[in-house]
Order: sequence, then structure tokens, then C-alpha cells
Amino acid sequence: MRHKPLFVAFIGLMLTASAHAQWKWRDAQGKVQYSDRPPPSGTPEKDILQKPLSATRSITVVPVGPAASAAEAAVSAKPAASAPTRAELDAAARQKQEQDRESSKQKEEERRANEQRRDNCARAQAHLRGLQNGQRITRINDQGERVYMDDAQRLAEVERTRTLITTDCR
Repeated sequence: MRHKPLFVAFIGLMLTASAHAQWKWRDAQGKVQYSDRPPPSGTPEKDILQKPLSATRSITVVPVGPAASAAEAAVSAKPAASAPTRAELDAAARQKQEQDRESSKQKEEERRANEQRRDNCARAQAHLRGLQNGQRITRINDQGERVYMDDAQRLAEVERTRTLITTDCR
């Protein structure tokens, strides 16, 4: 007899727990109906008085842990009807890797181009300093002979080098 209050409380909890999974609606004759199944199709929404919690919200499960990749987590947020296959996940991962490779390749090319531009700029500035300091500058002609630049050639080379510096040294 000492367990009777505990037993009654347990039965009460069980009844209230099952009541949460109940549907409540008004039928065509206006009578209130209770069931663990949804009302018949065609029942107007205004006549449905209570829905179980499981019918009012959906739960999305996202895998976590070392086995779940970012692609799997992103794709698993989709509805279950369009769940991706393993092949689709692998294809998405390969595509992401290819994009990452392309991006790093492009960044490397940009870095090399910037480095080359800086090097060319430094050379052009050094050449301009040499032209302006009055040193005698020689060139090799078509016959392979060493020929000294005259003042007109020097001025033309200074102008060409300045133009090169203004366009390439940013």
C-alpha cells in the first residue's frame, strides 16, 4: 500500500504524456474528436483544435565529429527527400579541392607577377640613375661593335625609362 501513491502518479504521468501525442478536431457534425492519428483529409484547418508537438515542428539532425566533413554538414541540412549520396558528397569535396587549388595557383601567379614588377621597377630606376649621373654608356650595334651613346640618344633613353617607371612602378 505504500507504493499506491507512486503508482497513481506514474499512471497520471503516462496519461499526460500520451495526451501530448493526441490530435483534437471538430468533425462535420460539430463534435470534438480525439485521436492519435491526424483528422481525415478535407478537415478544414480552422476545425483542427490541437496537433501533437511532433506534427508542428521538424528536427534536422546534423552529424558532428571527426567523420562529418563540412560538406556533409552543409548538405545534411537539406530535407531528407533530397539527401545526397556518398558519390555526390565526394564530387562536392573534389570540386571544393579543385577550387582551392585554382585559387592558390592564381594567388601564386599574382605574387610572382608582383615580385617581377618590383624587380623590373628597381632595375629601371637604377638604369635612370645611371643615365642621369653622366656616365658614358655604350651599346652593341648590329655588327657587334661597342658604340657610345650621344646626348640625343641619352635624352631619348631617359624619357623612355621615365615613361616605363611611371607605368610599371606603382
